[in-house]
Amino acid sequence: MSSSITFHLSFTEPQAHYVDVQMTAQGFQDHDYLDVKMPVWAPGSYLIREYAKNVERFQAQNDQGESIPFEKINKNTWRIFTRTQDVRVHYSVYAFERSVRTSFIDAQHAFLSPVGVFLYIKDQLEHAVRVTVDLPEGWHKISTGLLKINEHSFLAENFDMLYDCPFEIGNQNTWLFDVDGTLHECAMVGRADYDQEQLSADITQIVREENKIWGLNPNDYYLFITHHSSGGNGGLEHLNSTVLTTSRFCYANSDTYKAYLGLVAHEYFHLWNVKRLRPKTLGPFNYDEENYTTALWMMEGFTAYYDNLVLRRCDFYNEEDYLRQLAIDFNTVYNRPGYQIQTAAAASFDSWIKQYRPDENTHNTSISYYNKGAMLAVALDIKILAHTKGEKRLDDVLRIAYEQFYLIAGSGFEEQEFQDLAEKATGIDLSDIFHAAHQLTELDYNSYFNAVGYELIDTNEKENKPLSLGIRTNTHDTRVMVKNMDRDSAAWQAGLQVDDELLAINGYRIEDNGKAIDYVLSTSQIGDEVQIIVAREGLLETITLKLQESNKKSFMIGRLENASAEQRKLGDIWLTLT
Repeated sequence: MSSSITFHLSFTEPQAHYVDVQMTAQGFQDHDYLDVKMPVWAPGSYLIREYAKNVERFQAQNDQGESIPFEKINKNTWRIFTRTQDVRVHYSVYAFERSVRTSFIDAQHAFLSPVGVFLYIKDQLEHAVRVTVDLPEGWHKISTGLLKINEHSFLAENFDMLYDCPFEIGNQNTWLFDVDGTLHECAMVGRADYDQEQLSADITQIVREENKIWGLNPNDYYLFITHHSSGGNGGLEHLNSTVLTTSRFCYANSDTYKAYLGLVAHEYFHLWNVKRLRPKTLGPFNYDEENYTTALWMMEGFTAYYDNLVLRRCDFYNEEDYLRQLAIDFNTVYNRPGYQIQTAAAASFDSWIKQYRPDENTHNTSISYYNKGAMLAVALDIKILAHTKGEKRLDDVLRIAYEQFYLIAGSGFEEQEFQDLAEKATGIDLSDIFHAAHQLTELDYNSYFNAVGYELIDTNEKENKPLSLGIRTNTHDTRVMVKNMDRDSAAWQAGLQVDDELLAINGYRIEDNGKAIDYVLSTSQIGDEVQIIVAREGLLETITLKLQESNKKSFMIGRLENASAEQRKLGDIWLTLT
């Protein structure tokens, strides 16, 4: 008997945020039991999310509708005790978390993140899967990257493909457009005032620029799902689709619209970088536990570098706009004391316990592999440009790596293998930059920027720096509370604590306008002692702080004065200014 796995989805209570699932498995009973499992994480989002917590009313039956005994043997595995060749599993999934990596259902629509909806049979991830969807009354559309069998049924060649194809179900506004032979579809969810033709034209520019970088688009079809909300911004990449979240008002403002286009560019770049060109540990996936890599600084960091660079190449950003965006990466990293504690590689490896689980001390102990990876990427790009006199750049390395590792070898890479390929492709020793990803010693970034006629300047680096307590605050019902503090700052050394309520400084009442603190800092000298009264756990305490200079960085990137003609020429190539 041949084997098959099918799913049937229905929405009897969408207003209550449920999807009902029937899984039918035929031809798998070689043992006394069948184990079915729910993934614990979503590829591209490196955190154990425990999707099984949303599964309810689990039942198992044979083809006669008779109940089959089962036991839940761990947090995400159900063991069904039977030798029947036809097993039907019924369960419901609660879906009420708005994000690009979790499912959300209400009376208007359903967004299904498949890793949190579809069970898989242990050791059968390579098996093909068929999914059929029953639409509630009044819902008319299904948007997904899966192969369409008919209007309501879809086919996945295996569970990796199923888990990489989210579903948007409802009445989303959809339209199609072709770019370089690939059919693209936009599925816009929720109320928003956008220009459909302009959006298609702008996305087309982005796609064409990225196709130039990689040389080949592997998809015949690609889907953009955009959720519009009152706020928020984010995305998650998939093999032939992406899910984006943006403000419904972003299209009314040039800056916020460009930020949305940057998100489009970022997630689209991922269809190559990480979804196909990837570390060996990121596919095929183990959905049962963490999949570790030290290379997210390349996967996310390189992508973060290219998203705004692509917008520059499309002329959405001018030179000044782009350099301002690039400087954000340097300011973000160097204004976190954690850059002296955690490397880019360590940040990648520890993403499972740090990146998605920030607390009051996170900025003191860690960095983002997005920002630090972008900094390392610009160093690589510029070094290659400078040493090849503009003949090659990071684009060429990525294209060759994609061809060698994915198209030819059909496998992932080790970091050293990627470095070896990059050095062979360019003829340049790039060890300084690749080693910097694993070390706390910082690169001299101006040695790279200067080579193409630019410089990185800290505008706060001056003789009379402002003073600082080294804290950030929140206001709760006019109460000023300590949110966090910088490592080795005045507050850190004196023993201020997170959640202290700040009452007075040097006898002045602290109010939510911050004027008392600003006054004391502006009229004091470095080394002066100030008295702060705080309320902590219902008790008053007086804490003495010795004032320090602010360590805040404010980087900008600008043209290097007296740059040579050769430097200027390379800078023009870097930023596509000619």
